[in-house]
Formats: sequence, C-alpha cells, structure tokens
Amino acid sequence: MSEPSRSKRRWHRPLYLAVGWLCVLLGIIGVILPVMPGTIFLIAAAWCFSRSSPRFESWLVNHPRLGPEVLRWRRTGAIARRTKYIACGSMALSFVIVAATDAPPIALWLSGAGLLAAGSYVASRPEPDGDEVTRP
Repeated sequence: MSEPSRSKRRWHRPLYLAVGWLCVLLGIIGVILPVMPGTIFLIAAAWCFSRSSPRFESWLVNHPRLGPEVLRWRRTGAIARRTKYIACGSMALSFVIVAATDAPPIALWLSGAGLLAAGSYVASRPEPDGDEVTRP
C-alpha cells in the first residue's frame, strides 16, 4: 500500500466519527423539535459510524427511540408520511428564507434546484407498512 493511502485513511476515521456525533446531535434535536426532521441526520450518523465505529453504529441502531427509523431505512428505504411532510416543508421554508435575502440569482437557482431534487427524492420514497421494523 502506498504511503499517501495510509495517511489519507488515517484521518477518515476521526472525521467520520465527529460528523457521526454531530449528526446524532442534530437528529436528537429533530426528534424533539417538530419542525426539524431528525431521521435523515440519524441515518447519516449510522452511515458515518459504519465507517468509523462499529460500537457506536450498534448503539445507534439498537437504541429504542432512535434506532427504529434507521433500521426501517436500511431495510426498506421507506420514509414515514409525516417525516416526508416535515422534510419537504423544511426545504420549502429554507428556499423562502434564501429568497428573502439579497442572495444573487445564481444562489437562488442552485439552492432551488438542489432543494427540488432532494424534495423529489424524499417524496418518491415508499412509505412504511405499519410498524414492520423495530429490531433486527
């Protein structure tokens, strides 16, 4: 293995770990606040932990309050209808806030296109059938 590959990999693990914990924090805030979607941050945290700490990944997916949505996503790619509404509404609100600023037109176009793409993806995901996943 070449030396640049080793040094490059050396900093990945702490970065994924730090981003994972930041996503857990944002996910918990999203669970508490009804206007902020927390599930997407918990899914991102699980992904980061899968690359940095199997112990924290296991903790997250087995957590009684935080884990079920992550497991549902991993198994089915499903997003609950309420979560879709909150996510798409938050994206629309974000665009309104950007539009209300003195942002240049390119910023409006780019943020609008990005939010439209993300919202379309969220809206296109299947919805879960009842409570089909809770534990592995």
